[in-house]
Amino acid sequence: MEHYAEEMKDINISTFNFPGVIENDFFYVDKTEYVWKLIRPGTGEYFLSRPRRFGKSLLVSTLKAVFRGRRDLFRGLAIDKMDYDWKEYPVIHLDFGACMAETSIRLTSYLFNELNNISRDYGIALRGSECAEQFANLIKDLSNAFPTGKVVILVDEYDKPILSNITNENVHEILRALKGFYGVIKKNEEYIRFAFITGVSKFSRVSLFSDLNNLKDISLAPEFAGMLGFTEAEIRSYCADEIPAAAKANGCSEEELMRLLLRWYDGYRFSQAETHVCNPVSINNFFDNHYLFSNYWYDTGTPSFLLELARKTHFDFELALSQPVSEQTFAAYDLNDLNPMGLLWQTGYLTIKEVFPNPMTGNLYLLGFPDQEVKQTFNASLLAKYSGIRDYMLSGMLYQMLLKLRDGHLEEFMRSLQSFFASIPYDLRGGDERYYQTIFFVTFLLMGCMVEAESRTSDGRIDAVIAMDSHIYLFEFKLDQPAPKALQQIEDKQYYLKYLSAGKPITMIGASFDQDKGRLAEWVSWEQITSSDN
Repeated sequence: MEHYAEEMKDINISTFNFPGVIENDFFYVDKTEYVWKLIRPGTGEYFLSRPRRFGKSLLVSTLKAVFRGRRDLFRGLAIDKMDYDWKEYPVIHLDFGACMAETSIRLTSYLFNELNNISRDYGIALRGSECAEQFANLIKDLSNAFPTGKVVILVDEYDKPILSNITNENVHEILRALKGFYGVIKKNEEYIRFAFITGVSKFSRVSLFSDLNNLKDISLAPEFAGMLGFTEAEIRSYCADEIPAAAKANGCSEEELMRLLLRWYDGYRFSQAETHVCNPVSINNFFDNHYLFSNYWYDTGTPSFLLELARKTHFDFELALSQPVSEQTFAAYDLNDLNPMGLLWQTGYLTIKEVFPNPMTGNLYLLGFPDQEVKQTFNASLLAKYSGIRDYMLSGMLYQMLLKLRDGHLEEFMRSLQSFFASIPYDLRGGDERYYQTIFFVTFLLMGCMVEAESRTSDGRIDAVIAMDSHIYLFEFKLDQPAPKALQQIEDKQYYLKYLSAGKPITMIGASFDQDKGRLAEWVSWEQITSSDN
């Protein structure tokens, strides 16, 4: 796909309607070649899963403009040069993004209003008493009313009614209502030119998709890995005129700015292909907010149920980020067996970091946080959920603790850490080792976000590493065991070997946590002075 640099247009951070973007001459990264690949066959029915705020609604709006024959909106874009007939089709566009239904009755009312509005726009009476029947009749009536003899169905945020009620007792009746409604699409394939359904999640075939198993799932398809989000090449091309000003505003070179952009916002990978994309919301907000690095995507909201589910199920985050998973993790989840790992992937908090091809079992995937933005802010919310301390207070507390390490005041740091754990309310303290392991892991992961830390070695995994400009600290924690035993593990496994070439002093700390009293009980340390010659 070719891109050409041009003067940066006005950034749009609130309009996800394609005609509005084009007619108001807003900044737009041309993705229409992907659109052409989707619509080029004579018929097609697709499903695409992507995290929230990733451009799904704009893509659906783009497809709608194409099938309504609005070629005038696409002048100069890739699809305008392609072999396409630009026939006009009747479009049934259902957007569940604004659906706030908490019961199946309210959902039925919402569906009726949507179908009624569409039929009225086309001058057709809505026939039938039930929503599924009305939907089926609308498909047939519109196909008969247009010369093309076919209809186009676009469903945006199909799973919003489920995800909004996932912790409510009414969620199963909502799912049953949607199952019957969506099943109409398969039963009326002969009248459909094109169908496209988007959402965050894909529910298992035994639930929502059992009646809609004809859709081609392109969520992990390599040829569509870059359809949503911005690649590095696209940013360099489309934002070429803004990059010098952004670099100047941040006091760095243009290449350093690009490295910072990629560190903060890049890392999403949706297939076995090496295609990486940045979150479009974050990039647009960065350029719109005077080149300020901040957590833009995260500000759109973190599902509280996801954090609570992780805590209640004693989810092992450290294990999740260190062991590959099968493709089944991406494909589905069931309301009766919610898996935090699948939810973290589908909501955009984890992404593919590495692919391990396996012809016997299928590909395995190592997941991780996509970028600094997500890693730092998600872990702050998670730690707030586990500790009871507000996330906006945590960042300041941890930063002050890091300053003590930077200045070489290890004892002050450890006392601050001791005070931090002591401040956790008694009723929030977990009753097993996994709870405390998560507290340790997330606390030091957050500190690592501030200074870039890595804890994996060739002989195991260190509990925490804080790599400062002039010093490296290695931490090992034990529950209800003597602190010297933790320190001995660092020495026995020689965790420090990985860091010898850094030429910095390395301090190893063993610490013990008293589970009954819920406090950091004791610690011991040992320093190894290294040189760059080691």
